[in-house]
Amino acid sequence: MNGEKGIYVFCAIRSGEEERFGSVEVEGVKREVFTIHYQDAAMVATEVPMKIYHPKKHNLLMHQQTVSKVMKEHDTVIPISFGNVFQSKEDVEVLLENLYPQFEKLFPAIKGKIELGLKVIAKKEYLEEMVNEHPELVKMSSSVKGKSESAAYYDRIKLGGMAQKLFSSLQEEMKEEIFTPLDEVSEAAKLNEPSSETMLLNAAFLIDRTKEEAFDQLVNEAFEKWEDKVDFHYSGPWPAYNFVNIRLKVEEAG
Repeated sequence: MNGEKGIYVFCAIRSGEEERFGSVEVEGVKREVFTIHYQDAAMVATEVPMKIYHPKKHNLLMHQQTVSKVMKEHDTVIPISFGNVFQSKEDVEVLLENLYPQFEKLFPAIKGKIELGLKVIAKKEYLEEMVNEHPELVKMSSSVKGKSESAAYYDRIKLGGMAQKLFSSLQEEMKEEIFTPLDEVSEAAKLNEPSSETMLLNAAFLIDRTKEEAFDQLVNEAFEKWEDKVDFHYSGPWPAYNFVNIRLKVEEAG
């Protein structure tokens, strides 16, 4: 494998003409970003050493920044997940041909659409305040503290169940108060599993580019209402990662 060249793909666009998107730094080396075509579909790609690319921070950033650059010039971008490397341009052309029936349907469906992400994380003080409003939790917590680990075993299970119930009710509140109004102005919306213990909401929204400003305004209004209790992590615009399911198999190109 040493010294062998491969083709790394970033995303797919609707384009019948060869395009260039400047250069990208892949693990310390600058590489040109170009397109590989089949009919009016194209993969945005670069030539890299043939190996497995691990999702380290700088690698993920390299992928995201390239896709963001493409999105500034194209309103129809199909996302490709991080880390896909093929053996040759010909393999990518064969892959494109295989995927083309899917792309034909996807291109009009995602034209002018972007994905925005919103994570809502509870502030420590807010969670403490919520716990203190439930005297049974406070009482149970103090009784656990006064016992040995073995004696407190069943109490800890009970306490865990009560705390989970409270946390679930807070997540439901965020869904009603924040997710539902944003869902109503989106083309599509998706609730993902929380990725941390204090995350109350992890959502993705597919919106029309023309509505981005109005959507931002709604997010700002929700933030102003809840900023004392939670932190907002608002990200994007991205291509529709959560709404497009493209499976890239190297075997398809073999």
